[in-house]
Amino acid sequence: MAGEANFADWLAIANIKAAYCRLLDTKDWDGWAQLFTEDVEVDVRDSGGTLEKGRDAFVASVRASIETTKTAHQVHFPEIAIDGDSATAIWPMQDRLIWEDGRTMTGYGHYHERYVKQDGRWRIATQKLTRLIMEA
Repeated sequence: MAGEANFADWLAIANIKAAYCRLLDTKDWDGWAQLFTEDVEVDVRDSGGTLEKGRDAFVASVRASIETTKTAHQVHFPEIAIDGDSATAIWPMQDRLIWEDGRTMTGYGHYHERYVKQDGRWRIATQKLTRLIMEA
């Protein structure tokens, strides 16, 4: 039975990341916020961003920077390790952003994430984005 529970958790984590991309790209900020713990820490300093602490501050920051931007985020073939109510994952990623003023950016890299299970539901507790390529 442990293998079945592990697969169910693995699939739940993969579904969270799929929802992460969809909700972010469709600008469903309330739905997107629910994917994170209240005390989430997100580090995008490697690609010119900031370190954000707390779900509300993080979501507000992302919303302010891309509210009217066309975006497409994709993740591929994760490496997920589950240990009880904690898990880690590395997601190869690609994103494309097109701002209203015509600026564009395409990025390639990895999301490094830690998840925790709270009240029976997995949430993202930490995220670090490392980029290998950024074309602007």
